[in-house]
Amino acid sequence: MDGAGSTLGAMTVFLVRHASASGRTALPDDLDRTLDPTGWEQAKSIIDLLGERDITEIYSSRATRCVQTVEPLAAHLGLSIQIHPALVEGQSAEPAVHAARMLAKAETTAVFCSHGDIIPDMIQTLAREGMVIVGPRSWAKGSTWELTTRGGDITEASFLGPY
Repeated sequence: MDGAGSTLGAMTVFLVRHASASGRTALPDDLDRTLDPTGWEQAKSIIDLLGERDITEIYSSRATRCVQTVEPLAAHLGLSIQIHPALVEGQSAEPAVHAARMLAKAETTAVFCSHGDIIPDMIQTLAREGMVIVGPRSWAKGSTWELTTRGGDITEASFLGPY
């Protein structure tokens, strides 16, 4: 960015764990599980939490429950949801951490929707590398973390709820 009044590198990446979904035995392919009624309410509540932020991109695991979790926010913001392979559960969080770092360097405010293994692993990996965790920690379904970036580095993580 350039010009008077611009701020270098103070952007945010929001990590959203998918909302409550149908049971693991409900479908032959776990990626096809959909949100349950509680999950749809959780997904809608994300608008209250993030709907007024300057989000420019939304990324999601290809799992239906992840895509559905950020659909209401995407519709509210007029954004499309981009499927990102680094956000699929059952793998190392390193690719997701790398993707978050690339967004920080690009000064992009974005949302990542992923799973209960990827998000805690991302937070813990970044903390081991010097990121500061502020406040409580939780990985509950439908929960959101805010990763603050400065100068292209992810410097701080804060749990936003729900509590």
